[in-house]
Amino acid sequence: MVSRKTLIQYMDLILLGLIAAIIGVIVGAIDTVFGRGLSIISKIRSNYVFILTPLLPLAGMLIVYVYNKIGKNSVKGMSLIFSAAFNENEQIPKRLVPLLIASTWLTHLFGGSAGREGAAVQIGGAIAHSIEKPLGRRLVIENSSKILLISGMAAGFAGMFLTPIAAVFFAMEVLTAGLLEYCALFPAIIAAFAASCTSQAMGLEKFTVSLSGSLKFSTDMVLKVVLLGILSGIIGGAFAWLFNRAKKFFAGKISNPLLRIFVMGCILSVMFLILHKGRYSGSGENLIEAAFFGEKVYGYDWLLKFALTILTITAGFQGGEVTPLFSIGASFGAVISSFLGLPIDLAAALCYVAVFGSATNTILAPIFVGGELFGYKYLPYFFIVSAIAYVFNGNRSIYSAQKIADEKVLKEAKA
Repeated sequence: MVSRKTLIQYMDLILLGLIAAIIGVIVGAIDTVFGRGLSIISKIRSNYVFILTPLLPLAGMLIVYVYNKIGKNSVKGMSLIFSAAFNENEQIPKRLVPLLIASTWLTHLFGGSAGREGAAVQIGGAIAHSIEKPLGRRLVIENSSKILLISGMAAGFAGMFLTPIAAVFFAMEVLTAGLLEYCALFPAIIAAFAASCTSQAMGLEKFTVSLSGSLKFSTDMVLKVVLLGILSGIIGGAFAWLFNRAKKFFAGKISNPLLRIFVMGCILSVMFLILHKGRYSGSGENLIEAAFFGEKVYGYDWLLKFALTILTITAGFQGGEVTPLFSIGASFGAVISSFLGLPIDLAAALCYVAVFGSATNTILAPIFVGGELFGYKYLPYFFIVSAIAYVFNGNRSIYSAQKIADEKVLKEAKA
């Protein structure tokens, strides 16, 4: 005989799953509009690069002005999502969604080097937070607000990249390095797959590559993959460290955000134009395609994308860092492949996932990104390179609000 308490728990789980499905469908639809808009904008920028790129500083000033005028605390970005998850701030304004979409579109249109996942994950978190208020109150499950927020983050990532399994693990492990939020596993799975299916049904395209690299698992191959993991870990850790230092440095040098984004926007627009006429603008998908499809990859591509992405985001432009990190990793892998005697596409794929994992201080998400984008038959390689990168990243993360699972944090999590 099932007890009343157990029955209530099962009913709550079903309700939680239904709410997660609603979140996933809504976030997937918004991600599709957002993602397809970015594709159109990227084509426009490529066709009119010399007209649009000089206007980057003015676009930046508009972004900062609007955020200051009506954005409230939306400007905190991912830190706001982390604060809500840790119950440090209960409010995520609904205006965050349109502000993020519009400001990210502006950043990409006028040539800023930024990604899209930051916006997508924040959109997912904001939608989940707004839905949780009227529907989540019906739940008696402990930490339902945090659980739905994580589900929204998973939906945002999955809806944008169409990698639902990786999205689930990313959302569960990114808040606290070394700790998985298994309490959110069930709704996160539903939200992620609902978002991914919605995005696919609405026509958002998924990036996938069929690798041609050898599958021979030998000592020599493992050592090469380990070396790639070490180098990727150092690159991702350096990116995270410089990213957080640059934020403080430029904020200290030019305290006025309007002046800061204008001055840095002027410098960036000139750099984007003189460095291969906008090659390093946008999310870096052009560099990813070059690495995987036999196009020209310069030895310094990854380094310039590395520096220009940090400058763009720390100046105050909107977007994210993950897609640029993918392009940094892919470009670096393509360059170093010849030195290691590895197929270019295999080395690019390994560094693609490892640099991302290193910079975000995650280990499971990059493994499954590799599996979902490049094929699960390469999973042993993705496991090794991601694990080694995680070890060698110096425990750093692009998300300054990310916590580390020390003894105190673990006690708080259990409480």
